[in-house]
Amino acid sequence: MCFRTIATVTIISLASWQTASAQSPSEGGLQVKEHPSTHAIVQPPTEQHTRTHATAKITVQNSEAKPYDQTASPALMEIFLNETFTGDLDGESPVRALQVVRDDHSASLVSVQRFRGKLGGREGTFVLQGSETVNNGKIKATWFVVPGSGTGDLKGLRGQGGFEGDFGKGSSGTLDYWFE
Repeated sequence: MCFRTIATVTIISLASWQTASAQSPSEGGLQVKEHPSTHAIVQPPTEQHTRTHATAKITVQNSEAKPYDQTASPALMEIFLNETFTGDLDGESPVRALQVVRDDHSASLVSVQRFRGKLGGREGTFVLQGSETVNNGKIKATWFVVPGSGTGDLKGLRGQGGFEGDFGKGSSGTLDYWFE
């Protein structure tokens, strides 16, 4: 065999191996981890985390809005809320949000809150980070559990979800969660 043929066969073999290795674990592929030596270590696929779906009614106990920059439009506000959760999520949470209020009174917010209570019978705390929009008095949001924020029985908690409802009056929330 000439050098050119050997090189072509080697390249095709490497491309086939990389394609097979890049398959997701559910497709039966292997995961390749980099190793300090010049060789790759091949590991079997890891198990998927079992996810649980939680629901809760969220009630705003009190709220306060403070302007922090209204020198131009849109106005920027800081929102302080205290919420209670009942359902699969059972507890309370102080919330801090930054809000952009447009001239048509619609708004966009980003928020952070620390939930204290029980989730699926486990007790502890965790932090949710959210992104919200308000239109015609209705709020719609997505949120996720900040990695590494779980404490107590909620240590290792991960998840994502959201809520919908009337701005400042209460909403229905969900959280699809798992533990690492």
